[in-house]
Parts: sequence; C-alpha cells; structure tokens
Amino acid sequence: MRFALALSVLVFGVAGSALTAQSTPLTTELVAGGYSKPLWAGSAPGDPDRIFVVEQNQADIHVIENGVKIATPFLDLTGMVQTSGNEQGLLGLAFHPDYATNGYFYVNYTQSNSTVIERYSVTANPNVADPNSDLLILSFSQPQSNHNGGGLMFGPDKMLWIATGDGGNFNDQGSGHAVGGNSQSGATLLGKMLRIDVDNPQSPNNYGIPADNPYVGDPSVEDEIWAFGLRNPWRYSFDSETGDLWIGDVGQDTSSAVG
Repeated sequence: MRFALALSVLVFGVAGSALTAQSTPLTTELVAGGYSKPLWAGSAPGDPDRIFVVEQNQADIHVIENGVKIATPFLDLTGMVQTSGNEQGLLGLAFHPDYATNGYFYVNYTQSNSTVIERYSVTANPNVADPNSDLLILSFSQPQSNHNGGGLMFGPDKMLWIATGDGGNFNDQGSGHAVGGNSQSGATLLGKMLRIDVDNPQSPNNYGIPADNPYVGDPSVEDEIWAFGLRNPWRYSFDSETGDLWIGDVGQDTSSAVG
C-alpha cells in the first residue's frame, strides 16, 4: 500500500480566559507522495523549511525542500536494516539539539534480531548524510521480530531518550524473556524507557549515564533505565509547557497513553 504524507492543521482560538476549539474543521494539505510506510516526519532544529521523512521498510530518509521531494535519499540504510515482519525496519530518527553546528543525528533500526542505535553526520551538502560516518551508540538483542519500540528523541534536558519494546511474542513471555517478563526485569533494556547522555561518553561506551537517572547505583537495574513496565512504546512526546513525558504504549488488546 502506498501512502501520501499529509499535513493537518487544527485551528484554536481564545474565548474569554480559556482556550477553546473553533468551528473550523480539520484540513489536509498534500506535501509529498510516493512513499511506502513512512512512519516519521519532522524538521531538524533551526531548519523549519525542510522536512525529513523516515521510511520503515525501504530503510531510508528523504528530504522535502520547498515542497519538493529530493530524489536522492538523505541517508539510505538498505542492506543494513532487517525488515522481516511488520514491526521491524528503520524506526526512529532524532537530530542532536546542536545539529546546526555539529551535524549529528541518530537512528534506531533493527538488524539480525537486535535493536541498533547509531550516530551519523551530515556532509557539506545539507541534503546528504555521510553513510560512512556511523558510530555505534547502543545495541541489544530482540528475542522476536515484533515489539521493537523504536522511538528516539532528545528531551528538553538534551538527553537522548530511547523507547524499547519488551522483545515480542505475547504476554511478555517465551524464549528470551525473563521470568515475570522483560518489561519488569531490571537486568534487560527491553520494555523500558532509556535515557542516555551522548555528549559526555564514558569508556567503553559512546555515551554516558546521567547522574540523575533513577536507578543509578542499584546493582539489580541497568543504569540506562528511566522507566519500567512498557510493552511496545511506539511514540512519545514531551509537554512543551510542563516538560512531562507522555508515552503511547501499544497494548495487547488496547493501547494506552502513559504520563
């Protein structure tokens, strides 16, 4: 199935002291077409005029500039990304908060039954990344092909937040799942929200552990873990006013929003 990327605009107005929705209906504007399973679109910090689009199965990132899709991918990870199953592939993209000066961006993808987080750099051409600039940040095994999470975002704290699924299957059990489930086990990064510091790496890793992560110093919990108990946290966002984190978790029978 082919999809078209569309931009939706909701108009709000102020009535008295409260913010209320006006009667203006939602409208859509076609921005670009010809995509197969686009799952993320957004702009780099300080660059609102270009849109970067992530394609899950084709494992590439395209740029839309001035309403035109540039034919050459910004980054093509075909051959590196495993796309077996409906939930694998290129799943996340995050630009460093200082992208305008350092050119760093991060991707989240599946490969050989594992999740891989890598850093890449843009070239002198702002519409082309250097495919040989990859720096491995983090990787961990995925027991099954589903529940890979995939969300990747820098928070208002400039830390890199990573959403991981519980490893697949159902009821968080089976081969590769801890007793009681991966999402409840502190010994695995699966089924968690992770928070790492990519600006202050600590050997032998290419990232550091924020000192205020909640389980630092607990020998039963991996230091990268910020939150437990997630099944397949697909997307999440930070409230621009409060800084609160809201997670869209895909449930087995129903989905939920976790704040």
